[in-house]
Amino acid sequence: QVQLVESGGGLVQTGGSLRLSCAASGRTFSTYTMGWFRQAPGKEREFVASINWSTGSTVYADSVKGRFTISRDNAKNTVYLQMNSLKPEDTAVYFCAAHKRPYAIVVRPTIADFGSWGQGTQVTVSS
Repeated sequence: QVQLVESGGGLVQTGGSLRLSCAASGRTFSTYTMGWFRQAPGKEREFVASINWSTGSTVYADSVKGRFTISRDNAKNTVYLQMNSLKPEDTAVYFCAAHKRPYAIVVRPTIADFGSWGQGTQVTVSS
């Protein structure tokens, strides 16, 4: 199993930017499709973005498309989420996750696809 630790959250004004990082343990990081999810108070956890292990192809939720960018650096065992043009509705705890199985390709990511989770990092966007 992959162990994950997120960082980079904080308080930012509307229109600002943040970059989240997720450091993964284990030598097999490069074989896992990775994802970012978020959970706002009183709401269910929702998908934000994912990046496949092999081609690096990405999938985004409609709500963040064009504003957020997911990337990975396999040499550093790290996945990133660059968040630009932030809005108050982006306020949530953001979680990094690794797919349940190595070598899996995700086309329509769901929470059920992912088996390892970080502890989360808080992102607050003030209006």
